This record gives sequence, structure tokens and C-alpha cells, in this order.
Amino acid sequence: MTTSPADLDTAIITSQAYGEQSFPFEEWRWLRANDPIHWTDVDELENFWAITRHRHITEISSQPEVFSNEAGNIVIFREEQADTFDREDNPFNSMRVIIQMDPPDHREFRNVASGFFTPRGITRLDEIVTNTARMVIDRLSEHGSEPVDFVAEVAQRHPLRVLCTILGVPPEDEDHLLELTSQLFAFDDPDLGPPGEDRQAAADLLGLQFYDLFNVIIEERRENPRDDLASLLANAQLENGEPMGLIETLGYYLIVFNAGHDTTRHSLSGAIGAFLDHPEEFARLKEDPTLIKTAVDEIVRYTAPVNYMKRTALEDYQLDDVLIKKGDRLCMFYGAANRDEEIFDDPDRFDVGREHNRHLGFGWAEHYCLGAHLAKASITALLEQMIERIETIEPAGDPTYTASSFVHGYKTLPVKVTWS
Repeated sequence: MTTSPADLDTAIITSQAYGEQSFPFEEWRWLRANDPIHWTDVDELENFWAITRHRHITEISSQPEVFSNEAGNIVIFREEQADTFDREDNPFNSMRVIIQMDPPDHREFRNVASGFFTPRGITRLDEIVTNTARMVIDRLSEHGSEPVDFVAEVAQRHPLRVLCTILGVPPEDEDHLLELTSQLFAFDDPDLGPPGEDRQAAADLLGLQFYDLFNVIIEERRENPRDDLASLLANAQLENGEPMGLIETLGYYLIVFNAGHDTTRHSLSGAIGAFLDHPEEFARLKEDPTLIKTAVDEIVRYTAPVNYMKRTALEDYQLDDVLIKKGDRLCMFYGAANRDEEIFDDPDRFDVGREHNRHLGFGWAEHYCLGAHLAKASITALLEQMIERIETIEPAGDPTYTASSFVHGYKTLPVKVTWS
């Protein structure tokens, strides 16, 4: 075994490392080759197995009866520090959400909205998605060739408008909701995270503000239901005929918006980052728009906006030559698996025409992303506007990255656009 990169464990999981250097591609490459089931030990964090091979992640994901979501999906501080910041501090953990459910509950609650998010169901949103994409590119064009931050002007605005529309969030609350979701997914980022040094108080306030915002919508949609997702969730019934509980309903709103927004935002900004590094691929897409479908999957593979998910072993399990003990935590690094040489030819190459793309950008099996089709539709609509109206995109300064290892991507991405 060759010598591992310096500070490997810190690089693959700490928020500070991601904020400084972004994805740890060098460390992942070493792990896949030398230690793909790696015991990670970082002073302030709980220990876990880092899983970096595609085949191991699909094996784990296909067995929810062995590898549980119920204990939480993010790496937390060690138990001896739990009095200052434990898993209850994360608003995802204070509300019951489907990404932290195991069967049979997960399947029952997922079925509540699964019909809305099918390809057929998403077609009803085509006009919303297309009009929103056109609107944000219209606003971008007002800057002409002046430098602009693509994240602020486009990547976060496009999914924000789409999701607020289907969840009944009024336009006047959009900026507030954007601030809340930024704080949630970049909790450790000094620029995006909640203000103050009291993490418990910040988490409590964050959860309360989500509750206040979504509860108003739930009550209104119960009194005046409409043909939208907000009404579907507010009036949902479970298989036993009982209405979905308030905590679960609030959790559904929370996960649909927050997971849908930041993942799509990072996919869109990641796409532009890839095009900046590979301008020939943007030109190729302009020349042949039929490649948009494969380009969307390649963008999700290449950017992997959900970097990892955690599981907890419910029993001893032999994973290749490693014995996973009952109670052990495992982190499945989708960003690493999406560059796995066993699965992808030339995995570090950005290829808008890549076929048979078995990426894990939307997860796998039981917890495959509920909103995958909506995310693809949103990315498709924006790409269509861009290749029609933009001639070239160039960097206009150095990018910065969110200090988050869970959902990760660009914090800022300065660009200059030449219009067709």
C-alpha cells in the first residue's frame, strides 16, 4: 500500500477543507485504489467507514434493512461533545423527513408525493420551468458582458422560483427562504451559515423559522386546496386513512424545498464551472442540442451536489474483506463513486455525450432522489436557454466554495458572457 495523502481524513469530511479546496479528488482517488472501505478518525467528529467505490455504495444502498437512515444522514460531533452540538441541532433531524426513514415508513411516506414527481407528473410543470429559465437568463443578459456572479444571478434563482411556485411560497418570501436554506446547508460556512457562535441557538431559530413559514402555507392549503404540490402535502393521507401528521408534513415541505434547491443550485453552477474548464463541450452542445439529455446526466455525475449520505449498520456485515460491526457508521461518498475507474471510462473527463452513465448523483435504490425528474427538467430548461442565447462563457475571477462537506459546490462563480 502506498503512503496516503497528508491529512486524508480531514480532507474528505471537514467543512473547512471543502471551503478551502473543494472536493478531495486526489484523496478519493487514493482511497479507491488502496483503501476503498476506510476507517476515518477526525478528532472532533464521530468515526465512520468512508465508502468510495461505486459497487460498495450500490450494495449498501440496496439493503435498507441492514444499513439504516433512522440515526441520521450527516456526520456529527463526537458523543462527548453532544451537549453543545448534537444531531438534534440540525433542522432535518428535528423534523421527521423521508431521507431519515427506513422501510416500511419510508415507502409509505414517499408514496404520498411520488406521483407528482414522475416524468408524467413533471410535464405539468414544463411551462413553469421554461418560463423561469427564460426569466433568469433575461436578467443575466441585462448585465451584458460585465462580470457577474453566476451563483447569485442564475444558479440559486432558477430552482428557487420553481420550488416556491409548486410549494405555494409567495414571491415576497422567496429571499427569506433562500437565506434559510443557505444557512441550513452551509451551517459551518462563515459567510452563508447562521450568525452568532451559539450553534444550538442558531439551529433552534432556523428550525422555528422554517416552521413559521411553512405552517402558514399548510393551514391555508387545508382551507383552500388547489391543484398543486402544496395542497397535496397539506391534505395527504397515509395508507391507514389517517392524515399525515404535522411534523411529517412540515418535514416534507422542508426536504422538498431545501434538498431540491441547493442540489439543483450546485448542479447548475457546477455545470458552468465544467464549461469554463472545458469550453469545447459548451461549443459541442451548442452545435448539437440533441446532446442535452446526456449532458444533464453528465452534469449531475460530474458535480455530485449531494456529496455523501450516512448509514448505520443494524447488524454485523461483511463488505468485501472488511467486517462492518453493528452500530458502525458508514459514509457513502457519491462524489468519489462518480469518478470510479471501475465504472466510468476516463472518469475525470467532462463529456456531454457520455452514454450509459451509471452515476450516483441521485443516490440509489430505496432512497433514490424523489425529485430527480424535476431537477433534470430544471437543468434542461436552463441549458436550452443558454445554448440558444449565449455564445461563450469565460471566467471573470477566482471562484469560492461553500464550507460544507454534505451538500457542496460553488459559493461564488464570477463569469463574463458573450451573447449570441
